[in-house]
Parts: sequence; C-alpha cells; structure tokens
Amino acid sequence: MNDIIQQVGTLLLGAVPTVLLFIALVLAYQFLIQGPLTRALAERRARTSGAVEEAHKAIARAEQRAAEYAEKLRHARAEIFKAREKRIQQWTAERDAAVNETRKSAGVKVAQAKVAIEAEAETARQTIHASAGELASQVVRAILPMAAGGAR
Repeated sequence: MNDIIQQVGTLLLGAVPTVLLFIALVLAYQFLIQGPLTRALAERRARTSGAVEEAHKAIARAEQRAAEYAEKLRHARAEIFKAREKRIQQWTAERDAAVNETRKSAGVKVAQAKVAIEAEAETARQTIHASAGELASQVVRAILPMAAGGAR
C-alpha cells in the first residue's frame, strides 16, 4: 500500500507542472481570448440593439412625417375646394348680374320699340285720316265717270 501511495505521490508530483500549465493556459485564454471576445460580443449586441432602436425611431419619424404630409395634403385639398367653390359662386354672381343687365337692357329696348311702334301707328292713322277725304274723292271720281259714262 505504501507503494501505491508512493506511486500516487509521484503521479501527483508529475501532474503539478501539467496543472500549473493548464491553469496558466486557462488564465491566458481568459485574458487573451475570452475577455476580448466577450467585449466584442457585448459591443455587437449593443450596436445591434442600438441599430434596431434607431430603426424603430426612424420608422416612427417616417410615420409622423407621412401623417403630417397627409394632413397638409388634406388641408391643401380643402383650400382648393373652398377656392373653387368661391370662384364658382363669383362666376355665378357675374353671370346672374350679366343676365339681369341683359334683361333690363332688353326690357328698355322692348319698351322703346313699343313706343316707336305706337308712334308709327299713330302717324299711320293720322296719315290715313288725313288722306281719307282725298281717297274718298278719288273713289267718287272713279265711280262717277263710270256712272256718267254709262248714262250717256
């Protein structure tokens, strides 16, 4: 048994440099590879998360701008519609005024024409009355010579 303990002691003593080398290797790995790798991964995760957050913010800004644009567009369309309605009302008022002016002008012309026709009719009546006696004389002369000619 003493031999076994001595062999285990020799093995353990022979394993000490390997254990020390293993511990040194683990520490070197920790400082040279694991630490920088962990920092790089953390930085990458932060950048990715930051990029995602920035993307979400950019999307929110774009949606806000789109909503503002839609509101401005809706407002501009309403303004155009109001201006169009105002222009149509103005044109309608101008047309109505022109129609009324034309009606008044036509009414005045009709009244003037009636007055002129009445004056011409009165002049024609006076002319007929004035020439009635002469026409009667001409008719009598035209008839009497026939009657006188037939009596001879």
